[in-house]
Amino acid sequence: MPRQARLDVPSALHHIIVRGINRTVIFKDDQDKVRFLDRLSQNISEGHCFIYAWVLMHNHIHLLFRSGSQGISAVMRKLLTWYAQYYNRRHRRTGHLFDNRYKSILCDEDAYLLVLVRYIHLNPVRANIITTIKALDHYSWSGHSVIMGNNKQQWMDTDHVLSYFSTKTRAARNAYRRFVEEGMSMGRNHELSGGGLIRSHGGWSQVIAMRRKGQREESDERILGDGDFVQAILQEAEERQLRQLKVCRSGGTIAEIIDEECAKAKISPQEVKHGSRRSAVSRVRALIAYRSREELGLSAAEIARHLGVATSSITRAIEKTEGVIG
Repeated sequence: MPRQARLDVPSALHHIIVRGINRTVIFKDDQDKVRFLDRLSQNISEGHCFIYAWVLMHNHIHLLFRSGSQGISAVMRKLLTWYAQYYNRRHRRTGHLFDNRYKSILCDEDAYLLVLVRYIHLNPVRANIITTIKALDHYSWSGHSVIMGNNKQQWMDTDHVLSYFSTKTRAARNAYRRFVEEGMSMGRNHELSGGGLIRSHGGWSQVIAMRRKGQREESDERILGDGDFVQAILQEAEERQLRQLKVCRSGGTIAEIIDEECAKAKISPQEVKHGSRRSAVSRVRALIAYRSREELGLSAAEIARHLGVATSSITRAIEKTEGVIG
């Protein structure tokens, strides 16, 4: 069965799992981990994302974050492409470093945020790298130590996690620590690696029991949440795709958007397509890029080819336009 497209819903909670290709090691030493976190900090800042939990293992990564208005694809592509190039250059290797598709699970925040924070941060315990909660409190490669105040990573949103436990920082940290410690004996939980309704209702046995009673709900392996949440997410994604499809079927093209915006601003399309950095031209180019993504569903790379600039320039232009429009 072909794999389904990722659900790249903006401003949603995503559990991202990245694995080395054929389980290969992706961090050989602490320097690799430091460089990865530095780049992660830069990319999530540019993408207006919020990280709530993370862990770096020797051959895989877990991230829990709320995506910005661009969704997850641009952020993850830039992060993983840069790191793979850095890693190959430093360790004198060639070829792919990561599996071709990282796993992305869109999650119901109300039901799963804290459970996932604990699950992700306890990865070193399940791998027998860490054996006590005290050691985990100071472990550098898990977001738990940041929440406990022992590891400074300004890009991680610890306040949001702690707000679930108390309004006072010390009390919140103590309650959070107890919550994590309670999970140390729980072992692996495959339900948290995706599966929507199937996971939410305790596995296939529960789903089958529901169906025998004539009860059916939406489910999707890309979503972690109950039937109502799954249905709402799928509907939102479908509506976005339908809007884009409607424009495309009506004959809408990026060329038409270019002509429309250039006519409004009284700027030559040729100037827009030939890399002019004049402020008025840059504004029009940014608006064209934004409309092309929203109305036609085009990627930054596709838009860049039509406008004659680098993909990174299109990504930045869309971000700035979103800030003005939003």
